[in-house]
Amino acid sequence: MQRYFIPEEAWLKEQVQIKHDDMHHIKNVMRMEVGDSLECVHPNGFVAECKIQAFEENKIVVQIHKWLDEDTELPVSVTIVQGLPKKDKLELVLQKGTELGAVEFLLYEADRSIVQWNEKKQAQKLARFNKIVKEASEQCHRKQVPEIAVNSLRNILKNENTTYDLFLFAYEEEAKQASDTSFHHILSNIQRGTRICLIIGPEGGFSKNEVQFLKQHQAKPIRLGPRILRTETAALYALASISYHFEEMEE
Repeated sequence: MQRYFIPEEAWLKEQVQIKHDDMHHIKNVMRMEVGDSLECVHPNGFVAECKIQAFEENKIVVQIHKWLDEDTELPVSVTIVQGLPKKDKLELVLQKGTELGAVEFLLYEADRSIVQWNEKKQAQKLARFNKIVKEASEQCHRKQVPEIAVNSLRNILKNENTTYDLFLFAYEEEAKQASDTSFHHILSNIQRGTRICLIIGPEGGFSKNEVQFLKQHQAKPIRLGPRILRTETAALYALASISYHFEEMEE
């Protein structure tokens, strides 16, 4: 069943009003009709199964049929801090990272990032990226749409011990040296509800200055397997590992 994230002002007691892009998608892509069912997600995370009641000029009116009891979110909160990569690699990370359960993506221009965004380009990119994660969240039946922001690594690390419980960064050179840097070891010592900030470097990896800065701010280096992963693979490997550890092994 198709899912849509609906803003709070569109919820009216037992009805929901669907407008703009979602309206277009229902009418022209899904070609739904009166009486068809769909799922609407409230900003608070509650999900309702609804039936289409009427197609009006600038909105679709749906009737709430029943509230669903489900939990499709990871039992830990994972923020992906991604050094800006080239071309369409970032879109892959955002789409697949959303499907794998990330709650937030923070993008930063690393020392070795080739990509540079001016203010105009950044606004255009973020508009497209937000559309990508919304559609991915609907497709995989998430209960929330991940947030996306651009920041500096320095500002992100200032949130230590306030926004996040644990800072990790994928750094193969350091991680090869000790067994307690394996991702399995890290996950085995994490409790449900932990807020994890996972930092990934760009194509060229972290600079020495960045590594030093991360360690100074209590970020822990981790090993993501014995192979060297591309920047667009690292976050997805980590998210899949977290999902398997908490959602499959512990059932």
